[in-house]
Amino acid sequence: MERDDASPVASGVEGLDYVLRGGYAKFRSHLVEGRPGSGKTTLGLQFLIEGARNGETCLYITLSESRRELLSVAGRHGWDLSGIEILELVPPELSLDPSQLQTLVHSSDLELGETVHAALAEIERIKPDRVVFDSLSEIRLLSQGSLRYRRQVLALKSFFLLNNATVLLLDDLTAEHDDLNLHSISHGVIRMEQLSPVYGGERRRLRVIKMRGVQIRGGFHDFVIRPGGVVVFPRLVAGEHEMGEHGTSATSDSSLDDLLGGGLARGTSTLLMGPSGVGKSTVACTYCHAALARGEKVQILLFDETKRIFLARAAGLGMDFEAYVANGSLLLEQINPAELSPGELSTRIQSGVDKSDVRIVVIDSLTGYLNAMSEEQHLVLQMHEILTYLNQKGVVTILLLANHGLIGRMSTPIDMTYLCDSVMLLRFFESSGRLRRAISVIKKRVGPHEDTIREFRISGSGIAVGEPLEEFRGIMTGVPSYEGKESDLLRDVES
Repeated sequence: MERDDASPVASGVEGLDYVLRGGYAKFRSHLVEGRPGSGKTTLGLQFLIEGARNGETCLYITLSESRRELLSVAGRHGWDLSGIEILELVPPELSLDPSQLQTLVHSSDLELGETVHAALAEIERIKPDRVVFDSLSEIRLLSQGSLRYRRQVLALKSFFLLNNATVLLLDDLTAEHDDLNLHSISHGVIRMEQLSPVYGGERRRLRVIKMRGVQIRGGFHDFVIRPGGVVVFPRLVAGEHEMGEHGTSATSDSSLDDLLGGGLARGTSTLLMGPSGVGKSTVACTYCHAALARGEKVQILLFDETKRIFLARAAGLGMDFEAYVANGSLLLEQINPAELSPGELSTRIQSGVDKSDVRIVVIDSLTGYLNAMSEEQHLVLQMHEILTYLNQKGVVTILLLANHGLIGRMSTPIDMTYLCDSVMLLRFFESSGRLRRAISVIKKRVGPHEDTIREFRISGSGIAVGEPLEEFRGIMTGVPSYEGKESDLLRDVES
C-alpha cells in the first residue's frame, strides 16, 4: 500500500496525463475548479469511466445535477455509466418529499449534517476506489461561513484518505474569496477556463496550479470538449523532444537549388515572403511534390484557401497531389482560425511528425496563423517552440508570409525573419510594360547561397527559374525595376 501511495492514476483525459506527468495522485483529493460550463463534470465523468474500465469501484456524488442529467450528458458523449454508482443528494430544504417538509426552517447544522453523513455512509458501503464530489459550492452554502466550510472539507479529505479513495472535488467558483482555503488543503489544483473571443468559437484552457511532489508542466494548456469528452492539447516544449536525422532536401528544379546553394537542409526553416499572388505557395508546392515523389510524407496546413482550390491549382501547374492525399503520404489540412486554438494546431503538427513521420511541414500562411492568436507576442513565442521542435526532428519547415498590399512599398504583419534559418524574397517587377516575378535568397544560416536576383515564371509545367540578373534596382524596397536587356529575361513558353 505504501508503495502505491500517491502513485500516478490515469485521468482518462487525452493529453492531461502528459501535463500531470502520469495522472492524479493515488489516494489523494484533487480540486478541479472553474466557472459553470468550463467542463468540470465531463472531466470528472471521464475520470470515473477510466476507473470502471480498469475494474475499479467508482462513485459519483452529485449535489448540483440529477442522475437523469448526468445520464443525458453521458449519452451525448456515447458513454455507458452502468459500472459507476451515482449518489444523488438533495438537501432537506429542497426536497419535495412530504415527509421532509417541516413548518420550521431547518437549521444549517441539520442540513449540512444530513447531506454529508449520507455521502459518508455511501462511501463506507461501497468502498470506492475513485470518487467525484460535485460540487463543493453546495457544501459552501450549507456551511454558512468560511471557517466551518474549511473544516468540513478537511473532514471530507481525511475521510477519503482513510478509505483509500482517489477523489476529484469539483467547485464552480461561486465565492472567489474561498479559493485559497481549498488550494491549501488540496493535494492538487486544476483550474479550467472558458474564454469568449470577439469572433469565433469559445476557447478553453486549463492550468495545473499545484500538484504536490510532481514537477508538473506548468502554464496554460488549450483543451476542447467534443463528443467523446475533454481533449487536452499540452503546450509544446521543444526541449523535451529528441533529435531526429538531418541531411539535405533538394527540389526537382536545379536552378532553384542553385539559388539555395544545393537545396534546403533538413532541420531548418524557410520563410517565403512576398505579396499575394507572387508564387509563394507554388514554390512551396515544388518542394512538397519533389519530396512526395521521393517517398517522403508531407503535411500542409491551409489557412487561406480550401483543399479543393489548392488541389485544382496544383494540378494546373503540373503537380497532381490527389493520389498522395489518397494514400496518406500528403496530410492536407484546412484550418479555420476562428474555431481552432493555437494549442490544438501545434498538437496537429506534432502528431504529424511523431505518428506519421512527416518530413516537410508547410504553413500557408503565417498571416492566417496570426489571426488564430490573440496577441502578436504569443505567436512569436509559440512559433519559436514549433520551429525548434521541427528543427530538432530534422523536418524541413516552410512558412509563407504575405506582405500588406500587392505593389508599392510593403510591410509584413509580423517579423519572423530572425526565427527562420532561410528567407526567400519574392517580388513583382515591371519590364517593357509587363508584370514579371523575381526571386532572391536574402538569408541562409546553413550553407552557401546565391546573392543574385533571378526571374522566375509560373506556367502549366511548374516553375521556371532564369539566370541571375544584374540590372535590378530597388528590389529591397518592394518597388523593384529592371534596367537590363530584354533578351536576358525569360521568353514566353509556346503553348
